[in-house]
Amino acid sequence: MQSTEIQLENMLHEPVPKLLIRLSIPTVVSMLVSNLYNLVDTAFVGTVGTSASGAVGIVFGFLSILQAIGFMMGQGAGSIISRKLGAHDFENASTVASTALFLSFSTGLVTGGICFIFLSPLITLLGSTPTIAPYAKSYITYILAVAPFYVCSLTLNNLLRYEGKAFFSMIGLMTGAILNIFGDMLFMFVFKMGVAGAGLSTAISQLVGFSILLYPFLMGKTMCKPSFQKISRRGKDIFDIVTTGLPSLLRQGLNSVAAIVLNTQASLYGDAAVAGMSIVSRLFFFVLSLSIGIGQGFQPIGGFCFGSRDFKRLKKAFRFTVLLCQVIVMAGGAYVFFHAEYLVGLLREDSEVIRIGTRALRLQCAAGIFLPLSMATEMLLQSTGKKVPAALLASLRSGLIFIPMLFILSHLRGLAGIQEAQPLSHLLAFIPTVLFSVFFFKKHAG
Repeated sequence: MQSTEIQLENMLHEPVPKLLIRLSIPTVVSMLVSNLYNLVDTAFVGTVGTSASGAVGIVFGFLSILQAIGFMMGQGAGSIISRKLGAHDFENASTVASTALFLSFSTGLVTGGICFIFLSPLITLLGSTPTIAPYAKSYITYILAVAPFYVCSLTLNNLLRYEGKAFFSMIGLMTGAILNIFGDMLFMFVFKMGVAGAGLSTAISQLVGFSILLYPFLMGKTMCKPSFQKISRRGKDIFDIVTTGLPSLLRQGLNSVAAIVLNTQASLYGDAAVAGMSIVSRLFFFVLSLSIGIGQGFQPIGGFCFGSRDFKRLKKAFRFTVLLCQVIVMAGGAYVFFHAEYLVGLLREDSEVIRIGTRALRLQCAAGIFLPLSMATEMLLQSTGKKVPAALLASLRSGLIFIPMLFILSHLRGLAGIQEAQPLSHLLAFIPTVLFSVFFFKKHAG
């Protein structure tokens, strides 16, 4: 109980910059290692060929579906938990955690089973070309086998973060990512399994990561004490978790739909276009990973401050988060902008892939200056339980603007329009973001 009291004291009274940085370091490290794995995985699979490299983008679209479920349960429950812990309501916090874990595992199990039955149509729906399809099927089969554990891992990760236990989250994610890198080398190159080896490596690493993330809960190192007996059967509890996590579902779900639309539109210009845009998505996400990690460090602070009604501290934490993320995105974006051709070439030595990817990556970096406020505002609204505005803002940035832009610009400008759709979406989503953030603090912080 003493450790719980210390944890609460830190979350509610430790100086904001020190607390944010302390909570952000584990999440930033986790994001960097995980995204480094994504880039290494892309490079390894790229040695098989351009079609195999395109398969990574196809499977990434499916992973976004599983991530949408895991983040919905994890961030929905986490937001509620952090506010309940801020109000010293430990019993109900444990009930929410137990219910979210049950929902995530069972939903992942059903989703994986249905997708396995309809594997061929799924691959086509995800934007695969006939030449990419065999590689994508080999890769995704192993992902489907561990889908419930993957979804549950994402939920566990978010529950730990929202408690302020980001260190345990970091250990689980880092171990899985590092194991995945060595597994790729072993199964792809030593055992000569090719793309299937990358899929098997991912499946094994997810099982290991799940076990590590579950460990703190089993050993009583968390404030929440989930158990089978505490799983709620009340429709209201389930509704609260799902609706609070809806912004994450919309964000990840629309990201998945956007990735499918992007692959489908790019496939009209060949495998090189699919591979190039897939590489750009991963490289640019690596740039954002630092600021996303800092934003995730802010989320438990936001929840605890809102639960304890300390709006002055909440406003201070939000401002510091935006400023820090802005500096990081501008610095990282500038580096990638001037080294775009080299970085794309590292992941796929194909002149057409490099040509397509370089322009798209530079456009993304230029528009990246609009993202820190957008991401921080989404996290602010979700962590404080503002379900409707959080869902609306997440929808605008993740798909409601981007997907129409893809269709319109690809029709008007062809491949150039596909490259320009995402940067333009970042710019257009920035305007409502400013309005949402101003309105929130005018209402709650004067």
